[in-house]
Amino acid sequence: MPNQLFMIGKESANQGEASMRSKRQPIDREAAEAIALQGLAFLAEEPARLRRFLLITGLEPGEVRARASTPALMLAVLEHLAADESLLLVFAAGRKIAAESVGLAIRVLQAPQP
Repeated sequence: MPNQLFMIGKESANQGEASMRSKRQPIDREAAEAIALQGLAFLAEEPARLRRFLLITGLEPGEVRARASTPALMLAVLEHLAADESLLLVFAAGRKIAAESVGLAIRVLQAPQP
């Protein structure tokens, strides 16, 4: 029985390592956009978070809704998250993504589209 418990713990550790590795792989534009939209949803979940984003960007709520899927707004959301480490860490933990994914997504969205 003790060996089984040891193996269960080992399997969980290996799965966790594999999961973290997969989170650190390069991301494509679609994944970057998905992270940005998750970021926008995260900001919208808390009125204070969204208010701060609106104040910093100078956007109105209607503009955010209308431009939610534009590269410029997605980039603004990701840059806002990246600028505040505590906010970034809460977002990443809540969405179960590596915090570094936000930086990778920013680089992908900044790159010119083919």
